[in-house]
Parts: sequence; C-alpha cells; structure tokens
Amino acid sequence: MEHFDVIIVGAGLSGIGAAYHLQTGAPKKSYAVLEGREAIGGTWDIFRYPGIRSDSDMYTLGYSFKPWREAKAIADGSSIRNYVCETARENGIDKNIRFSHQVKRASWSTPDARWTVEAEVGQEKRVVRYTCNFIYMCSGYYSYAGGYTPEFAGREDFKGEIVHPQKWPENLDYKNKRVVVIGSGATAVTLVPEMAKEAAQVVMLQRSPTYVVSRPGEDAFANWLRRNLPAKLAYGIARWRNVVMSLAFFKLARARPERVKKGLLKLIRKELGPDYDVQTHFTPRYNPWDQRLCLVPDNDLFTSLKSGRASVVTDHIERFTPTGILLKSGKEIAADIIVTATGLQVELLSNLEVSIDGAARPMARSMSYKGMMYSGVPNFASAFGYTNASWTLKADLTSEYVCRLLNFMDAHGYRQCMPVLNDPSVTEEPWLDFSSGYVQRAADILPRQGSKRPWKLYQNYILDLFTLRMGRVDDGVMEFSAPKGKAVAAEARESVAA
Repeated sequence: MEHFDVIIVGAGLSGIGAAYHLQTGAPKKSYAVLEGREAIGGTWDIFRYPGIRSDSDMYTLGYSFKPWREAKAIADGSSIRNYVCETARENGIDKNIRFSHQVKRASWSTPDARWTVEAEVGQEKRVVRYTCNFIYMCSGYYSYAGGYTPEFAGREDFKGEIVHPQKWPENLDYKNKRVVVIGSGATAVTLVPEMAKEAAQVVMLQRSPTYVVSRPGEDAFANWLRRNLPAKLAYGIARWRNVVMSLAFFKLARARPERVKKGLLKLIRKELGPDYDVQTHFTPRYNPWDQRLCLVPDNDLFTSLKSGRASVVTDHIERFTPTGILLKSGKEIAADIIVTATGLQVELLSNLEVSIDGAARPMARSMSYKGMMYSGVPNFASAFGYTNASWTLKADLTSEYVCRLLNFMDAHGYRQCMPVLNDPSVTEEPWLDFSSGYVQRAADILPRQGSKRPWKLYQNYILDLFTLRMGRVDDGVMEFSAPKGKAVAAEARESVAA
C-alpha cells in the first residue's frame, strides 16, 4: 500500500494552492493530490456556461504567491482555469496528481497514527487504498454530481430544453431563442447579459430580489501599479487594498444596514433610470450581506435590461407548461429554453465517510476549530473560504497553518494532533451565519462553530492572518501525542531545547 505524509483531496483552486504551500512550507513532506475528475481546476473546469466568471477580484481570488498579471480584475472562467493549471505546471504539482480518484472513505488508526484512504478509480470504480499521516481536504463545498433544482410542477410537459448551469450542454444553441433564467444569484446575473447578446429575449425570473452591485471589470489602480512597479509588489499592494476595502464595506453593511441598502439602491436607480421598478425587482427583503452580494462587472446586466434584450420578472412559479412557465399571478412567460440557475447542492467534505479506530465519525457533529479542523478528529484539515470575501484568502492561510502544524509536530516528535473541546462555556452556533438558500438547506450536514475562540468563525481575513500565520500552534486546545513513539518525542524535545 503506497504511503504519503500528506494526501490532498482535490485539484482545484484550493488543492493546487495547498500543494504549493506544502512544497515550500514543509518541503520534506511527501504528498499526493487525489482528484475525482480528469482535469485540474475544480469549479473553474466544471462550470462552462456562457459568461462564467469570478464574482471576486483576482487580486484576492488569486494566490498570495502568484501575481495575477492580466488586465481584467473580474476574470472569465477560462482565464482562471488557465491560471490554476499554470500554477500546477510551473511548480511540478501536476506530476503529483492522481486523476479519476474519487475519495470515499478515510479510517484513522491511533496506534499507527495514520489514515487509510480509499478511493474509487475510473468508471469501473476500482477501489485503491493509500495510507498517510495527514489528510487535507480541498474538495470544495458542493456536489460535483449536479446542482440543486426544486421540484417544478409540470416539468415533464415543457417541450423545450431545460438545463442547469452546472451541466451546461456543450452545443446548446440559444441564438434567436426565448430564454428564461430561473434565479437571482451570481449565476443568473452572469448568464442573463451574456445570453442576451444572441438570444431573442432573456427573462430573469426570480422569486425574490438579490442585492446587485456594479464595479469595473478592470481595476485601473491595480493596472497602474503593474505598469510602474515590480509584479509582486504591485500585486501585494492591490491585494491589500482590496482586502481592506471589502472588509470595511462588510463591516459597514453589518453596522449600518439601512445606510448601505439606501446607497446600493441609489446606484441601481442611477443605472436603470427613474421609471424602472427598482422596489420590486432589486430591493431584497433582507439586509446587505445577510446573503452574498451579486457582482455585475461594467454594468453588463443593467445595460442588457436598458436595451430591452433582457428583463426581470419577480413572481412565483405555478407550473411549467408545454410552451413556457405559468406564474402564480396568472401571467405566462413563453420560452424555448429554461435555465434553472437555482443553486448548488452543498456537500460537507465530498460526503467522505470518516471512521476513527473503527467507529464511524459523522463530521456534522464536530465543532469547527479555526474554521479548518474538527473537534475530536486527528491529523485532518479542510480548506473553506470566506463567505464575505474571496475564497483563496482563507485557503492560503489554512495551507500556511497546516505547514506550521506539520513542522511543529516534526520538531517535537509528535505524530498526532487533534483539537479537543474541553471548555464547557463554549456554546454551539451555526457554522455559517448566512440566510442563503443553499446554506439553510445544508444546515443539518454542516459542522458547528463555537461561541468564542478558537472555535468561532470571524469571517475576518486580518484577524485570521494573526491567528493562523502568527498565533501559537500549541494553544492549549490542540492536543499533541506520539501514540507509537513517546521516547522519540521526548528525545526530539530535548534536541529542540538544546
């Protein structure tokens, strides 16, 4: 059975970044990346719908160690995929990836201080096993098998095509067709202006509005920095500027929600004009940042609405009909193609089955430690990004911390680390403080967070920077042991002290 010091699960944005950090931060560690699909890129390889792009700027969505060099700050999906693949290729990470390895089970043995990882390989689902000392899950937060689609009455009656953005048909022809996009989130506001370029008419059908904010596709300040400063310095300045600005805006939204709401709606009215019904179509029932804001680069959504090639309808669906969608108001929208941009199906750790010393360990019962490890689960971490900022900001910090943790264990002769909740004053709270549908649907399968450090998620990059990059690894909550090598551990501690 092949053995590695670390097994990374997933070869997407997080997994490739994790491999880079491991190579540079803990270079003596052997590792393999197990990827369920046959390509690098994760999200940015799976989603191929028209207009697919980031909803975060690339100065923060990009890796801390690899400057983003293109002019567009809000990048298209293929550019991000190329960036991830280039990172893997430049650093030799691609040579350590095992493709078509769908990780299913992980079993921990305390006497051996190691995991046995089972994966199903290829279409025949041949089972292979590896052992490792540490598992680092970088598999994202949603099911790759398919997205979430509600049950729509009469779906089978519709004579046109129904597609979900996660399974976009390669040759879907929507030119001069009538298209209805169901949804109001990031995917919908991306699809509508892009499809409106060729479709006869595109309707964004939403049950309720989402906050939409526009910003330029290119960051003029960042591009000026790139022209006048060395690439890494320019990238670092732009990155920190955007981090601080986004964090300040989030804090303002939470502290003064009415003020921020008023400002956002004022900007939309300015774009769409005084006659547009902003109250109905762009005024949510919740406060800003109770759900993630939708980014519109270069006003593309508003431009398509003003041109008449796209429109927004706010109503509830009664049923699908042979020629479109009947609404509860009695109105019917004609359609040749219906796109169900209705969200993702959240999965915790890709539904990995975990057992510890022969006993099943449902991860949903665990409490999250520093947003990256789990109470009572040894030598196991996962990358999970911010809900209020770019995913990679937290993924980078998590990878740095994993390297610090591994190096600390080596220096002291430890073979096992495990966060242990021994503080009775810590109370449980939901893992994510978000009202988004995909979060609420997954409430029962997600772990919990605690009411105070280090169990609380602060969704604050600057605070996490101090905690994960500079804070103590042996914080009194993380317990270390050497199940099969106490003498070795004592000898290593004496060596370090000397």
